[in-house]
Amino acid sequence: MTLRDLIPRLQRPLVDGDPGVEVTSVTADSRSAEKGSIFVAIRGGSVDGRRFIRPAVDAGAVVVVSDAARETGDPTGVVWIQVADVRAALSALAAAFEGDPSADLKMAGVTGTNGKTTTVFLLHHLMKSEWHRAGMLGTVTIDDGERHVEASHTTPDAVALQGIVRRMLDNGCRGAALEVSSHGIDQKRVADLAFDALVFTNLSQDHLDYHGTMEAYAEAKFSWFEATAANPRGKKPVAVINGDDPRGVELAERLEGRMPVVRFGFGLHNDLRAIDFRQSARGLEFKLEAKGRSYLVRAPLIGRFNVLNVLATLGAARAMGISMRAAVAAVADAPQVPGRMENCGTRDRITVFVDYAHTPDALEHACRTLKELEPRRLLTVFGCGGDRDRGKRPLMAKAAARHSDACVITSDNPRSEDPEAIIREIEAGMGGARHRSVTDRAEAIRIAIHAAGPGDIVLIAGKGHETYQQFADRTIDFDDRNQARIALEERPDPERRSRS
Repeated sequence: MTLRDLIPRLQRPLVDGDPGVEVTSVTADSRSAEKGSIFVAIRGGSVDGRRFIRPAVDAGAVVVVSDAARETGDPTGVVWIQVADVRAALSALAAAFEGDPSADLKMAGVTGTNGKTTTVFLLHHLMKSEWHRAGMLGTVTIDDGERHVEASHTTPDAVALQGIVRRMLDNGCRGAALEVSSHGIDQKRVADLAFDALVFTNLSQDHLDYHGTMEAYAEAKFSWFEATAANPRGKKPVAVINGDDPRGVELAERLEGRMPVVRFGFGLHNDLRAIDFRQSARGLEFKLEAKGRSYLVRAPLIGRFNVLNVLATLGAARAMGISMRAAVAAVADAPQVPGRMENCGTRDRITVFVDYAHTPDALEHACRTLKELEPRRLLTVFGCGGDRDRGKRPLMAKAAARHSDACVITSDNPRSEDPEAIIREIEAGMGGARHRSVTDRAEAIRIAIHAAGPGDIVLIAGKGHETYQQFADRTIDFDDRNQARIALEERPDPERRSRS
């Protein structure tokens, strides 16, 4: 492949050098550069990719893509391409090198503050039920159709992402479900993927350390839909939007007349509407009304928020050509989603759930859902991550205090911050609610479970599926689910306690 073959994929490039040069790969990481590489120099928030141009060229790169012209001191033996948007250039080049694999797959992308992982897991299950092989990429895992690997980012960089989608296609997948983060959208990682269904779950406070304001956060999400509407890449994409969410209503109105929109929710105005919702500790069921037809939907999940996730799943599945009847049948057999309201066991009539809820809205929904199961008491263990939006810490406390009978505040992933300082900021939002602060997370889980009595529910919130805990100087193995099972097993025998 020559550079001349790729130049048409770039927006208004200024080329300094021979466009006939042979190229073998594209990368934004100088450590991955090799003979024949195109090196894309991205100016990041803390790192300027121009600093790594020389190491990339020394490693064999023959083309440099930058947002600036060649300067004195820059390598002269390579082709230099100046573009206005280097992230968009990286995405376009990555897609071209992989042969645009998303064009030949049924693709569903899911964005929103909460519910992305659950919706993607459900979609992946539905696709596999219908097509045998399907891909999945999200916060928890990557499934390329042949093997599962643990995910490191919700949305990988454009080069890795296009490579994963290529493997999905090569491995015989007919479709794929992807979590699409606001970071991934803003940084153009998904800009050159062709989607059949774009799902918006909801929007609440999160990632303000990156976006700055809720308005900017919302605009990042909306820009993905609007860019797809303007350039559908040969497909007929459908926007599947939570019609009960205020931001969802705004997004649907902005897309009117620009792309097909399917609204879902509990409200009368929705195209996919849930009524007669019921639940138990074993799962939920509701009646789905969809354009004059009705279906009884059952799923092994709990919570009104999971009804919305199921509706989003059904809407996306239909947009990808799966019949509603087949999708409804498949969702009844869906597996438990790791770390998403995951039941970690019951002992002495004490039940423990682990959930990824790490935003005020998600924690509110998780607590409210468990209270609807009418436990004797709800005991909630939670914390807040370090080096992230500090403004949500007292809001998390208020959400937990509002619906819990008692709380244990503890560390999440403190990262570079002092765990005790984070806890003090959380405590400011507790008001007069009953709580205890325990810095060591394993000890906090043990205390909550050992303090619980028959009929109580313990919620351990914030880390969900994660199998690590990050501190300033180290990362340790840590899994809330394992800690919960250990604490349940170590509970003193109730008969022995009553005799003592």
